[in-house]
Amino acid sequence: MDRSRRVIFLTLLTFALYFVLDMLYFREVRTWINEGIGQFGISHNLAYLLSGIPLFAGLLLLHPRKKFFSALGLNRPFLTGAVFALVCTLPMYIGYAVFFKINPELSWNDILVGVLAAAFFEELYFRGFLFGQLYRYTRLGFILSVFLGALVFGLLHLYQSTDPMESLMIFLITFLGGILFAWIFVEWGYNIWVPICLHLFMNLAWALFDVSQNAMGNTYANIFRLFTVLLVIILTLVYKRKKRIPLEIGRKTVWLKPGNWYISEKRAIN
Repeated sequence: MDRSRRVIFLTLLTFALYFVLDMLYFREVRTWINEGIGQFGISHNLAYLLSGIPLFAGLLLLHPRKKFFSALGLNRPFLTGAVFALVCTLPMYIGYAVFFKINPELSWNDILVGVLAAAFFEELYFRGFLFGQLYRYTRLGFILSVFLGALVFGLLHLYQSTDPMESLMIFLITFLGGILFAWIFVEWGYNIWVPICLHLFMNLAWALFDVSQNAMGNTYANIFRLFTVLLVIILTLVYKRKKRIPLEIGRKTVWLKPGNWYISEKRAIN
């Protein structure tokens, strides 16, 4: 089995194992931890961390131990992701402050579960691992690498819906969000902190203000969210042009990469 096929096989196998175990045992593990420490938000994060063990094992099978953090993009500058995300989400914070009230029911558990855990672990597992391994270490192009993760990411948010139309809108928003987060992960040099921080600040704005009970939102919520998305795209393109760095995702990488893909990637991460 060549390297590309081996990476595809192990990535999909370990992600499937993580997904099944997470569906079956996540709540039980979280309850067990919460009974011991008495803090639901922290218990949720610890359970999320434990549920990633199959993915971490998969990384150790795919890469040398010294490449563990770089293979997920965790070795890249955190400050870059934080500053970029804060600037891009300013339209959401300013717009929501004008049109919505502060959420009076916001709690630390809401922040730990719906903001911190959702942003960090979803981006680490879906973009850093599932998409990242498929795109960075195989000949699969962007569309083939991102589709499965974005599809599952969208489906996992359907619990927020109450009717078919709402389900469709929530799915489309989160599916496209998964693609956007994957795109900036790649274009910012496989820096996983960029999508993590963007996801975190977007979720925080949604939670801090009384915007909506689900990802669909209303007219004003989506207008300012759209401004943020446009800023993400525009500033990324400006950054790459200013640095004279060609876009990673283009005609040659959208479906399948050329035969010398692994040599280029190996040089980039070493």
